[in-house]
Amino acid sequence: MLTVIVTGGSRGIGRAVAVDMASHGYRVVITYKSNDEAANETLEIIRKGGGIAEARRFDIADAEETKRAMDDLLADITQVDALINNAGIAADGLFVTMPKHNWDRVIETNLNGFYNVTKPVLRQMIHRRKGAIVSVSSVSALVGNRGQANYAAAKAGIIAASRAIASEAARFGVRVNVVAPGAIETEMTKDMSPDRIVNLIPIGRLGRPDEVARVIRFLCSEEASYITGQVISVNGGMY
Repeated sequence: MLTVIVTGGSRGIGRAVAVDMASHGYRVVITYKSNDEAANETLEIIRKGGGIAEARRFDIADAEETKRAMDDLLADITQVDALINNAGIAADGLFVTMPKHNWDRVIETNLNGFYNVTKPVLRQMIHRRKGAIVSVSSVSALVGNRGQANYAAAKAGIIAASRAIASEAARFGVRVNVVAPGAIETEMTKDMSPDRIVNLIPIGRLGRPDEVARVIRFLCSEEASYITGQVISVNGGMY
């Protein structure tokens, strides 16, 4: 059975990815920071569908905590076939008035968290000479949305890092790609004005988490065996 780790798998896109991957035969390990109830809901959905799943609680922004957690996880699971870097936060505001702590915490979670989780998993994949890593960026990284300088910087960093890692890891049989969603119906977009956003989307609606999840699963599959170092936009045509 193939195994996938999904960071931030307790809700939103992460939950959709975990459920979708489980429904296609993957053993799923979700990580989450604090919401036990949401994590348990994700596990229940997967198990009711006949899938196999477990959850690990730790803060990917905390390097030492993540090292301990990943050491334990990779000792238990010696074959990780896919890693989905999905965990992320937003703290929006105009750059000129943005508090330093809002810049730092977004970078620490969205970009440093990517480093903290990806490095140990990549080492294992290189040793096995097989694996797929897909990281969730954002349309904000491509267009630089107003009020999201911190978020755009972190998500653009994921794109650049992934392209470099893809080049380094390809000869070891590891593929590294990025999915850049647009406006997706999640908790992160619930406070936005839907009419204003929809006017920017040629398809004329917000995206669904499952629509992102299916692209991620494709990039993890052998059907995408010749795809690496790429950014796939899932945004309804808004960019």
